[in-house]
Amino acid sequence: MISEKRSFSESRTFPQRNMLPFVLVTALFFLWGIPSNLNDVLIRQFMKSFEMNRFQAGLIQSAFYMGYFLLAMPAALIMRKYTYKTRLVIGLLLYGTGTVLFWPAAVVRQYGFFLFALFVTASGLAFLETGANPFVAVLGDPRTSERRLTFSQAFNPLGCIGGVPVGTAFVFSGIELKPAQVEALKVAGKYDAYLQHETLRVVTPYLVLGCVVFSCALLIMKTKFPGVAGESESGGGDQPKGNFRELFKYPHFVQGVLAQFVYIGAQVGTWSYFITYVRDYTGLPEKPAGYFLTGTLVAFAIGRFSATYLMTLIEPTKLMGSYSLANVVLVALGVLMPGWIGLWSIFLTSFFMSLMFPTILALGIKGLGSNTKIGGSMIVMAIIGGAVFTPVMGSSGAFPAR
Repeated sequence: MISEKRSFSESRTFPQRNMLPFVLVTALFFLWGIPSNLNDVLIRQFMKSFEMNRFQAGLIQSAFYMGYFLLAMPAALIMRKYTYKTRLVIGLLLYGTGTVLFWPAAVVRQYGFFLFALFVTASGLAFLETGANPFVAVLGDPRTSERRLTFSQAFNPLGCIGGVPVGTAFVFSGIELKPAQVEALKVAGKYDAYLQHETLRVVTPYLVLGCVVFSCALLIMKTKFPGVAGESESGGGDQPKGNFRELFKYPHFVQGVLAQFVYIGAQVGTWSYFITYVRDYTGLPEKPAGYFLTGTLVAFAIGRFSATYLMTLIEPTKLMGSYSLANVVLVALGVLMPGWIGLWSIFLTSFFMSLMFPTILALGIKGLGSNTKIGGSMIVMAIIGGAVFTPVMGSSGAFPAR
C-alpha cells in the first residue's frame, strides 16, 4: 500500500517530451474562459439596454450552451477522421468569427443577432473543449490524468478573472437611471440614444478578443503536435475510431455525463445571477457587484491550483465528494439568508466548484481507449445543463428583483 501511494505521488504530471503543445493547449483554457464569464456581464447589461427581465436575459446562456451542445458531437466526428490539432484550429476560427459578429449585432441593435453571435462563439468553444480536455488527459502518464487536467483547467478561471473586470470596466457604463430619469429622457427624445449607447459598449472588448483568437489559431497551425491515442499528425484513416454504443457499457462514463449536466447547470446559474443577487440583497451598484464576481473567480482559480496539489494526497473522487457537500451547505445559506451572509456563502461556492469539471471529465473518459474522443465530446455536450437551468432559475421567482 505504501509503495502504491508513493508511486501515485511520484508519477509525472507533465509530459516532458511534449511540453510545447501542452503549454499551447493549456493557454487555450485561459482563452475560452473569457467569453464564458463575459456572459455574466452581458446578462446584466442587456437587462438594461434591451429592457428585459431575467428570463429573457437568461437566454444568453441558453444560446451559448446550445452552441456547445449542438457542435460537440460534430466536433467529435471531425476528430475521428482528423486530429486534435484540426479540431483546435476549427474551434479558434469559429470562436473569432463569433466575437466579430458582436459589431454588426450592436449596430442593428437586435437581441436575436447577439444570441446568434454567442451561438457561433460557443460553437468554436465546443471544438476547443472537446479537443483540449481529452488531449491534455491522454498526453502523459494515465495515472496523473486528473491532476494534469485540473492543472490545465486552472488557467480557465484566470481567463474568467481577466474577462469579468474587462467587461465590468468597458461594458458597464455605471449609469443606472432611476424611473424619473428614464421618463425625463423619453420626454426629451433621448432615451433610445441612451439605450443604443449602452448596447454599443459591448463591441470593443469582443473585437479585441477576436484579434487575439485569430492570432492563436495561426500559432497553433504552425506548431507540430504529437500523435496521441492512436492518431497521427495527418489523421490517417486506418486508426481505431471508437464505437458510440460501446460507451454505454461503461457505468463511470454514464455517471460522468449525468454529473456534468447537473454540475454545469449549477455553476452557470450561480455565476449568471451573482451580480443581480449582490445588487438586490446588498444594494451595491453594478460595477462593485461585477468586481465581487471577479473575486469569486479568483477563489475558483485558487481552488483549481490547490486541488492539483491536494490530489497528490487525496483520491480525486473523495476530494470531489467533500467539495460537493461543502457547496450544498453554502448554497443553502445563500438561499435561506440572502444578504451579506448569503453573498459570502455564494462567493465561496466558487472555490469548491473549482475541481468539478476537470475531475468529472477525466474520470468519465478514463479507460475508454478508442472511444476517448467521442466519450469526451459527450461529456462536454452535457454542459447543456447551463442552457437548461439558467432561464429556469431566472423565471423561478426564488429571488424576486427589488
